[in-house]
Amino acid sequence: MFGFNKKKKYKIPGDKIKRLIESEEGCIATDRITVDGSKVGFMYREEPSSSYPDSGWRFMAGDEDENYMSNPKYHAVYQVNTICNYDLDIIQFLDSPPGTAFIRDKTGKLVLDEDWENPEE
Repeated sequence: MFGFNKKKKYKIPGDKIKRLIESEEGCIATDRITVDGSKVGFMYREEPSSSYPDSGWRFMAGDEDENYMSNPKYHAVYQVNTICNYDLDIIQFLDSPPGTAFIRDKTGKLVLDEDWENPEE
């Protein structure tokens, strides 16, 4: 599994990750999810990179500020399956097209983020 850094203490050890989806594509996720164990609070899909096995998905807890997000030590590339192990709620949205974003609402449910402005546009 790419993304696992031996210096970080992950909430779910690599040997406990189960195969939940068939894809081996990658994504980017923050340490708020993989180290702190927060649920995905915001997720969006960019156009996948053709140079890498990239899904285009980006996963955050949703409370990361600009300083946190601009520091590369707080996020890494993982298989999407790995992030599914941290939050099963995301699986139902993985076939959504690029340009789509979801946010966790006040009830704790991931919903389409209709206010999100895709930075690629």
